[in-house]
Amino acid sequence: MVRNSTRSKGQEGENIAFSYLRQRGYHVMDRNYRCPCGEIDLIAKDGETLVFVEVKTRHSTIFGQPEEAVDFKKRKKMSAVALWYIEEKKINNYYARFDVVSILLSKDPPEIQLFRDAFDFV
Repeated sequence: MVRNSTRSKGQEGENIAFSYLRQRGYHVMDRNYRCPCGEIDLIAKDGETLVFVEVKTRHSTIFGQPEEAVDFKKRKKMSAVALWYIEEKKINNYYARFDVVSILLSKDPPEIQLFRDAFDFV
């Protein structure tokens, strides 16, 4: 039961982030990209930059801010997935960066924060 609730919360957050980023001029190329290394929520272009986006959604801050969940282990996994994606799509002629979208659903409307260039490749 908790898993479905977590999944639906994550999906809701990804939908919010998708709309939020599109309103800011991002062109979303892939959603929930999976490979043997893991998954990335959104992959987009922001101008001439390839952006790998992690979306973190929470109902409260009791366990900290949503963006705090993007720890070293998560950054390392996202880096591996990003490299796999670049190789698979043969698109190594772009600058690349990692963004994090933090969403708090307890606010009305939800509180959304974008952390551009949140971390470097690990």
